[in-house]
Amino acid sequence: MTPPGSAGPRGTAPCGQRRLVVLRALGLGDLLTAVPALRGLRRAYPGHEIVLAAPGRLAEAAGATGVVDRLLPAAAPGRAVPGAIDWAGPPPAIAVDLHGNGPPSRRLLQALRPHRLFAYADGGPPWCEDEHERDRWCRLLSWYGIPADPGDVRIPAPDTPSPVPGATVVHPGADAAARRWPPERFAAVAGALRAAGHRVVVTAGAGEGPPAHRIARLAGLPASSVLGGAADVPFMELAALVAGARVVVVGDTGLAHLATALGTPSVVLFGPVAPRLWGPPDGPRHRVLWHPGPDDPPRPGDAHGERPDERLLRITPAEVLDAVGRLPRPGSELLLVAGRMP
Repeated sequence: MTPPGSAGPRGTAPCGQRRLVVLRALGLGDLLTAVPALRGLRRAYPGHEIVLAAPGRLAEAAGATGVVDRLLPAAAPGRAVPGAIDWAGPPPAIAVDLHGNGPPSRRLLQALRPHRLFAYADGGPPWCEDEHERDRWCRLLSWYGIPADPGDVRIPAPDTPSPVPGATVVHPGADAAARRWPPERFAAVAGALRAAGHRVVVTAGAGEGPPAHRIARLAGLPASSVLGGAADVPFMELAALVAGARVVVVGDTGLAHLATALGTPSVVLFGPVAPRLWGPPDGPRHRVLWHPGPDDPPRPGDAHGERPDERLLRITPAEVLDAVGRLPRPGSELLLVAGRMP
């Protein structure tokens, strides 16, 4: 994949190679849930250059999937559709809307004048609101005759070694308060594991050093156990850490999907959205914790709300520790990760 700052968005495809552009201008978890669909496109169009329109900060992650040739920077605040895609050269052979189902994303791709457009509505399949994200995009491609397996989620592990081999990764961060379990509870989990002999390291996303240090203090950890905070942990370092981890304890955020993609056992805490819409695949490697009300729909809360969701608050530290204990045998170290994904 073209690294940032080289050929870049205005680079041209190799002679005779056709281009396929995919719009997925969202976050890390969104990118990783699209891997099965991207892999289906790669198999169906082996001679095409696959260009992903996504935030530039995801360039390393997109390259790490092994199915994206080049990232074309495109982003908008929140989960909005970008205003434009800086496309150069002839129109793409195919444009694929993996961003959503509304007219804005379709119009954005139509403006590139692709020879074919794969999208929901306007001749595509019907949109289903209560459908797992991986299933949704594979079903879209299947409508157009392109096989894609929602279970095909794995990405290669980085060649670089883990900074903490055998760690248990606990990630308290999320980009919205609705999906952030209280730091005191994460600290209780980290402290219990530290007391059991695990090594605990706290990492923080950009600007999230203070809560990470607070968690470390409450867990009885030295300040030196906090990594990051002034900046995000570089993706390849984070991926190496997760790939070599014993388990990841995390909320409904990007690191949960990274654990799934790398095959690392995980315990995932859900609140405003049901695990059947965003959770890991079923199986012994992954455990989900969720406490909906008896009549709750699959999306009972606001995933982008400003306070922790009530269903998330029903999860206790004891439950999390029990779930960790029921996963495959632990390694010898613990890593506590706090903050946003890069």
